[in-house]
Amino acid sequence: MSKVHRRSLTALAAVCMLASVSVSALASDWPGSKPVNIIVPSAAGGAADLTARTVARYLSQKAGVDNVVVQDKPGAGGVIGTAAVKNAAPDGYTFLLSTNSTQSANRYLYKTLPYDADKDFVNVGMIGTFQTVAVVSPDSKINTLRELVEQARSEPGKVFFGYYSSSSQVPPNLLKQYAKIDIAGAAYKNVTQILTDLRSGLIQFAFVDYLTAKGQIEGGNLKPIAVTGTERNPHLPNIETTTSVYPGFIVEGWMGISAPAGTPQAVVEKMSTYLKHALVDPEMVKQLSDLGLQPQAMGVAEFGKYIDGDIQRWAKWVETAQIKAQ
Repeated sequence: MSKVHRRSLTALAAVCMLASVSVSALASDWPGSKPVNIIVPSAAGGAADLTARTVARYLSQKAGVDNVVVQDKPGAGGVIGTAAVKNAAPDGYTFLLSTNSTQSANRYLYKTLPYDADKDFVNVGMIGTFQTVAVVSPDSKINTLRELVEQARSEPGKVFFGYYSSSSQVPPNLLKQYAKIDIAGAAYKNVTQILTDLRSGLIQFAFVDYLTAKGQIEGGNLKPIAVTGTERNPHLPNIETTTSVYPGFIVEGWMGISAPAGTPQAVVEKMSTYLKHALVDPEMVKQLSDLGLQPQAMGVAEFGKYIDGDIQRWAKWVETAQIKAQ
């Protein structure tokens, strides 16, 4: 081996050692005194916002991340907030409350997006999964999914549903295809307007994520008639699943944490570890469960594989629902 070659190898080894030391130092120093921002791509007070704030409390109270700021950036089915995180500096101080809409469904529901979910993000960890629940007004005569279908068949074109995000239009359109019924949808800016119009009778039903509907159901303001999970919801043990009526009719959502591509791997792993610890913390698990979420810990690699599978699931659901990209 020549002296020049030995010097090159020695220099390379020194650079690698320095890089290793700097990464370790970054992991140990992060986050320091700088605020850590979690961007929620939906409205304040909604399920994603409440989930993000629950995670933020854990990080500040039990993980030693003193300054965690939750920022709501709603609009365009989660696109605006997601794009904001994509464009943020990948320095470990901006994270996305990511969902099945932002990372999976939107690619099939929009012709163009200002972000590439595969290339522009690193998916840090899962928080949990949730079902969608079909709801009607509490004074509606409809009590089951079968009764809803019967009404739609007896009154073709006169049964309406509301949807409030890109992905929330999928379950009712799946029902339309599975049951072969003539129903029409109305787009709303937010789920609050849907709940108001359901109670006033302007629309007859909606599929709402359980985290959002839970309080209204428990308060008697909405009546659940079906859930879209593979199994019955533990909070609604007497409510049938959609797949028990129409085999294969299953739609489930999730929430997690993602970061801009290029975020230091040491920071990604550290945040992922915080999440995994949070999801075995009894108090944290209870808080998330009370929101209607089913907590589920996944590290970086496992979460990435889960999202890969979710992308394929949404492709099938959107195709079956016959929804054209906007």
